[in-house]
Amino acid sequence: MIPESLVTFAGSFLDRADRLRSDAGWIAAALADPASRVSPFWRGKPLFDLTEGGPRLAWLSTTEPLIADCPEPMVFMGLDDDGTAHFAADVSYIAPPDESPAEFVDRRTLDLSQTRKFIDLRASMGDIDHRDAGIAAAAKGIFEWRLTHGFCANCGAQNVVTHAGWRFDCPSCGRQHFPRTDPVVIMLVLDGDRVLMGRNANWDPKMYSLLAGFMEPGETIEEAVRREVVEEAGLIVGEVRYVTSQPWPFPASLMIGCSGRAETTEITIDPAELENAIWVPKSEIAEALEGRHDHIAPARKGAVAQVILRAWVDGLVAGFD
Repeated sequence: MIPESLVTFAGSFLDRADRLRSDAGWIAAALADPASRVSPFWRGKPLFDLTEGGPRLAWLSTTEPLIADCPEPMVFMGLDDDGTAHFAADVSYIAPPDESPAEFVDRRTLDLSQTRKFIDLRASMGDIDHRDAGIAAAAKGIFEWRLTHGFCANCGAQNVVTHAGWRFDCPSCGRQHFPRTDPVVIMLVLDGDRVLMGRNANWDPKMYSLLAGFMEPGETIEEAVRREVVEEAGLIVGEVRYVTSQPWPFPASLMIGCSGRAETTEITIDPAELENAIWVPKSEIAEALEGRHDHIAPARKGAVAQVILRAWVDGLVAGFD
């Protein structure tokens, strides 16, 4: 098993305090309390304070104009050890979006000052403090869900934000709607001391990563691992073991990390899924993780693929006898 402290977006320093979400009076009082803290998001990008130790989530008072003027309902993120309430706010009202095409890693920012900027999580995930990452991922997931589920899937009426930001209620038919999480399996497929690595044509030059894919209804995790590997690389996988998991807020997935024993080794790729797939010895993965490999760059820092590969190289994840 891989410790949660090694996985970006896993864990939080807040108690989510679900017990308080339905207490409208308590939530209103917390929002009126200047001591409460709010993390602003603009177009899905958290506001960061750029410190010498790296980016940290910026927490503002509920009385600051950026927050007080926010027209969108806030999300109650939880309580810290001192009982201080923490919220997240979608402050996209402050500026229109940049309509230019975004790259896979969106490095465009909105600057409030030289040291306080809205930065995309995918661009900052390799440097974000572990104590902040889980909170940012949860808030981003909620705001992404609001963008795509504003109308009732049952009757078409416009939903209303309730339960301290964690639920949509339909005022017409009464249907309740909860944030969705899409499960994705990501696989360390092993043949002795070799691992299967795949490449997508849209990725950065030299970048290879573990195979991954969305689970389908009615599947176990193990079935999804075997299906995805045979679909993408034409390989049969036998034994499957759970390794770790990672919330992945792009837009709202849960990466379920597994290892699997390859029963066959001849690769036949699906060109609609992969540009290439190769077997790579553990020694070369170690070189790639250190940036010393001529032809392979691993998944970027912060991605669970790199965490799993590093854990395998370091012996935290065992192979198959």
